[in-house]
Amino acid sequence: MTLHFIKLCAGAESVEDLVARIDYRCGVNEAAGHGRIHDHVTRMHPRREEELLTGGSIYWVIKGVVLARQKILGFERRTGKDEIERTAILLDPAYILTEPQPRRAFQGWRYLKDEDAPKDLKMRGRKAPPPELGAELAELGLL
Repeated sequence: MTLHFIKLCAGAESVEDLVARIDYRCGVNEAAGHGRIHDHVTRMHPRREEELLTGGSIYWVIKGVVLARQKILGFERRTGKDEIERTAILLDPAYILTEPQPRRAFQGWRYLKDEDAPKDLKMRGRKAPPPELGAELAELGLL
């Protein structure tokens, strides 16, 4: 069974902010000789790692709305300069816009079942609506 993460994209105002973070982290990793990969470092290591690695994604909540996802490529344990072990979630740098889905704030990450995950947004040449409008349109069944 495929499983996903859902996580707040803290401080991001838009998908463009997420894209800037992806580009920055990819640049840091390229400079360190790791290739073009986006990593997100977190304190906890997932207990359900195998389920996440069978096609799982991380769904990003931006300003209270799920708007995008990235495919999970793997996990890497890292020990920081402070001697604390953390986990890097290795992500495909390509992001996929999703149908807006409102979400209340929470801490950390949560597991998300495949059947509860927002569907990918079919843009048909359109630009994604702002988060608030997208959430409202989704609630009305118009997106």
